[in-house]
Amino acid sequence: MPEGHTIHRIARDQTPRFCDQRLRVSSPQGRFADGAAELNGRILREIEAHGKHLFYHWSGRRILHVHLGLYGRFRRHSVPAPEPRGAVRARVLGREHAFDLNGPTACDVIEEAEMERIRSRLGQDPLRDDADPGAAIERIIRSRAAIGRLLLDQSVIAGVGNIFRAEALFVCGIHPEQPCNRLGPEQAESLWDTLASMLRIGVRYNRIITTDPEDVGKPRSRMTRDERLHVYKKDRCPRCSGVVSSWDCGARTVYACEACQRQA
Repeated sequence: MPEGHTIHRIARDQTPRFCDQRLRVSSPQGRFADGAAELNGRILREIEAHGKHLFYHWSGRRILHVHLGLYGRFRRHSVPAPEPRGAVRARVLGREHAFDLNGPTACDVIEEAEMERIRSRLGQDPLRDDADPGAAIERIIRSRAAIGRLLLDQSVIAGVGNIFRAEALFVCGIHPEQPCNRLGPEQAESLWDTLASMLRIGVRYNRIITTDPEDVGKPRSRMTRDERLHVYKKDRCPRCSGVVSSWDCGARTVYACEACQRQA
């Protein structure tokens, strides 16, 4: 499932291509036919990302909610767009650009009240200007859950997925099974700052890069896939050369160096 940096990058890339235009919307697959008819011919005002959710704000106070889930993806085209490929839930055509949306978990026209209900279930998003780090830190240090499990809870920090979880905990030297209420406020703040920095780098480069260019010896833009990560799906720790352990944590496989990330 795409992590938060991907969703924010989509919003950033689509905004200049589609906003402030009267767009043509269709559903080649047919499953979004009613929603497409409701949006067709309207002006797209804004594209907003929160965690792993996208909200498209249209004229007439219409909102398109998209959650890609495990299988959703966008395909970008120039106009005229090619014939739809696969089960295209929604096709959006602008003056010069178009996109197809295939296989999302959610693709619905919703009211503003429903958008607020969705957002109320989401935690603080480090990539949003209105994020409140203090609220996230307070949630962390008051919880008895293992930090590795809590980081996948979108109601605490929105947009963090399995890769960012493993990488941020490694950088901060925190064991995934460490109970949150045994973390001090400074550790929780450091974890927030690390995640925020990693997510911003992810948006900039459109990929997850958690390693330091000085340690790798090359700029981020030239790193190989193996060089971009510390411990996720790795065999050896880059710090101590010890074995990277993996186990189920929060219904996902977590990776950690248990020598460098000791439980307190």
